[in-house]
Amino acid sequence: MKGLWCVVPAAGRGRRFGGNVPKQYLRLGGKPLLLHTLERLAVHPRIAGLMLVVAADDASWVHGLIEVLGKPLLRATGGAERADSVLAGLRALPASVAAADAVLVHDAARPCVRAADITRLIAEAVPAGGGLLAAPLRDTLKRAGGDGRVLATEAREARWRALTPQVFPRAALEAALGAAVADGIAVTDEAMAMERVGCAPLLVEGSEDNIKVTTPADLALAEFLLQRT
Repeated sequence: MKGLWCVVPAAGRGRRFGGNVPKQYLRLGGKPLLLHTLERLAVHPRIAGLMLVVAADDASWVHGLIEVLGKPLLRATGGAERADSVLAGLRALPASVAAADAVLVHDAARPCVRAADITRLIAEAVPAGGGLLAAPLRDTLKRAGGDGRVLATEAREARWRALTPQVFPRAALEAALGAAVADGIAVTDEAMAMERVGCAPLLVEGSEDNIKVTTPADLALAEFLLQRT
């Protein structure tokens, strides 16, 4: 069974987190958050290699690193927006990754992804033409007005939080992201780009603890979660 490559966009500055060091390079349990993420991916038996996408002026990454846990690690230069970076990663994949081959995309700041969730995503979403890990909303949702007061309570049925990895055929995702960039649409994930071209990605339920580190509190929670798994 052919392995899948995974694109990891890590060109962002993490402005919401604050500080001078991009959040993906903050120390988590003695090593950079990004390395935790790469190792979580590389250890999975279905992942064949990793394509790390970093900023052009990135001075924090160990650029001599060419593998993670025995899996090849390639590097591409990202752009201003997520779509630019993922697109650059897709275009830099080895020629052995065919146009119809499924490719994973995973957030650099999600170091707690579970192997079982990756296995389920590949098993269910690849035959379906593409999909994403996601978690159904369980909280009561409020829509706020400009004054910070509640305007309405929103229905939570059939609403999900998008997680990563997300998985789509290489050429189809490349075309969808390229179209979004050309149209000036800032897509926030790969599924959104695919939705714009008529795809209905499959939602595959993933673990709630597949958190994205966005704030200092998230970093502390991620360290706690990693100690348990």
